[in-house]
Amino acid sequence: MHSDSDVQFAFEKWDKDIGPHRNLFDLRLRELWHSYDLIMLFVRRDFVSTYTQTILGPLWYLIQPILTTITFTIIFGGFAQLSTEGLPKFLFYMSGVIIWTYFASCLTKTSDTFINNAQLFGKVYFPRLAVPVSIVISNLIAFAIQFVFFLVSMVFFALRGFEFHPNWLILLTPLLLLIMAGLGLGFGIIISSLTTKYRDLRFLVQFGVQLLMFATPVIYPVSSIPPQFQKLIMLNPLSAVVETFRYAYLGEGTISVGQLAYSFGFMLVAILIGAVIFNRVEATFMDTV
Repeated sequence: MHSDSDVQFAFEKWDKDIGPHRNLFDLRLRELWHSYDLIMLFVRRDFVSTYTQTILGPLWYLIQPILTTITFTIIFGGFAQLSTEGLPKFLFYMSGVIIWTYFASCLTKTSDTFINNAQLFGKVYFPRLAVPVSIVISNLIAFAIQFVFFLVSMVFFALRGFEFHPNWLILLTPLLLLIMAGLGLGFGIIISSLTTKYRDLRFLVQFGVQLLMFATPVIYPVSSIPPQFQKLIMLNPLSAVVETFRYAYLGEGTISVGQLAYSFGFMLVAILIGAVIFNRVEATFMDTV
């Protein structure tokens, strides 16, 4: 015999039904879309907590790329005398640093998703992909700050008589950022999923990112590389993005529609593979973290 409470429970209408994933490709993107407010909450948390209790606070978003650019200018532009295709050395390196930093930040921070949020994931249910997505968005705020400084630097050098030639390809900036964000997100969640079992990967990420930078035309133009190695460098999906960004704003660089299409396709594959692996690990990660 059923009680009144059992009958009421059976006929009660629910707004949301939380159940297990049916298959690896059940990514629940609709849930992620409906979690917009939660993602924005995570974005605020990431942005505020990064430099909390620091003296300079958000100024570090500017100090880090400026110091990196100055270092590259002195070492690679001064001592090593690497080509900058006739562009002001500071602008050449700054253009590569700011867009590379966006990718590197997305990759390194998303790679710690499970480790850094284990307690939160174990207490309450929400789409787990909301966390790495929020990291990508919060890093976009940091990029915007650095990008404004880059534009101010362009004006400064233009007033001093230096010539560079911005062009209509600046309209591709959102696409370039999308590719960098997607690659950082895709590779990041793959690494994050693997670190639940193989903690050693956490120590290899920073080192791997530094090596990858030297395989990307951040501190040198592709045109300065011997022809037999240029194709090898362009196999790196990040290379076309950096070169196109530099060409769009400074008028020097190697661009190709085919290379950009390759980078975009590579990004889609990375996100798909990453989401599938992330989806698989999500169900059991509490047993291994």
